[in-house]
Amino acid sequence: MSRERVSIATRDERGAERASVDVHHEVTGPADGPAVLLANSLGSNIGMWDPQLAVLVEAGYRVVRYDHRGHGRSPVSPGPYTMDDLGGDAVALLDRLGIQRASVVGLSMGAMVAMWLGQRAPDRVERLVLCCTSAELGPASMWDDRIEAVRTGGTQAVADAVTERWLTAQTRERQPELTRWLHDMVCSTPDEGYSACCAAIRDMELLAGLGTVTAPTLVISGDADPSTPPEHGSRIAEGIPGARFEVVPDVAHLGNLEKPARFSELILAHLRPDRFAAGMAVRRATLGDGHVDRALGAATDFTRPFQAYITESVWGSVWTRPGLDRRTRSCITIAVLAALRAHEELALHVRAAIGNGVTREEIAEILLHVAGYAGAPAANSALAVAERALGESAPPRP
Repeated sequence: MSRERVSIATRDERGAERASVDVHHEVTGPADGPAVLLANSLGSNIGMWDPQLAVLVEAGYRVVRYDHRGHGRSPVSPGPYTMDDLGGDAVALLDRLGIQRASVVGLSMGAMVAMWLGQRAPDRVERLVLCCTSAELGPASMWDDRIEAVRTGGTQAVADAVTERWLTAQTRERQPELTRWLHDMVCSTPDEGYSACCAAIRDMELLAGLGTVTAPTLVISGDADPSTPPEHGSRIAEGIPGARFEVVPDVAHLGNLEKPARFSELILAHLRPDRFAAGMAVRRATLGDGHVDRALGAATDFTRPFQAYITESVWGSVWTRPGLDRRTRSCITIAVLAALRAHEELALHVRAAIGNGVTREEIAEILLHVAGYAGAPAANSALAVAERALGESAPPRP
């Protein structure tokens, strides 16, 4: 059954309709891929999602990153803002891009906007990932003090304290460039936009509506997060029916930057719970539609369970993991198959490796490396197989 697009009109304290802001955004990935909306934290811009962008795009998603109003390259409308304003901007962005439904991944204030969408615009939300956030973050006096500090001294006045909350002391010591980059990000946030968003967090009312969220939800907290400790995430997960809760160790508030691989893995696993479908997509992208269609078409009752197994457990559980890119996985696969003398599979993966960006010269080096660890006979046979495979038809490509 088709769903009508839901648009949200926000209103000010006098009941007058407030206009949404055409927020700055970037769209990356295939135009026909499932949409993922990435929502930033207070004081950051779309750059905070750089580690997750490549992973999601490689997995076939159409990724939309945007700056909240008053942040990054978005317009700075007069404050104070409300969560209705910020959520309305997100809905208006989806409308502008013609996106009916999107999975929403947010961190801190971005996750608050995601919760707002889950409550106020549920028909626009496919799945939710709520990182390092809270549904009620007081006391109000804390936000009043921060607003006053920014009005008096600008965002520079709070940048040191914000950066200390964003990253653990160990990360700040090990990664001074990341620390400076984030510090500069806070300082570059317009004073009006930052303080106006502080008011939106201060006045948000999300806790009571958690039970109305119907989108499948993953909540992620960092165990060393001083801003929104794990008990805040736990309360959200307990309030949303069927939500799952994960705590990542040794991370503070910007966990996606401190442990990018772990956050990417959790996010991708939640967005793509169907391992068979995910595996089939990667299998086709790597080996080509022709090969996969032939393999499936030739399957019998005897071999069909094996086809399902490798699609789900190998392609869906291993090749879809964010820890290694497909190019690296192709290199490893060639080495393993050569050592095992699995020549039919080796020929197939040599051709696929070219499609994944591995060069002929690199394949030769891989097989020379195999000779040193698995023996010259295995490498010699593999070189012959690879040379024939590279001389055949063009490699499969996505």
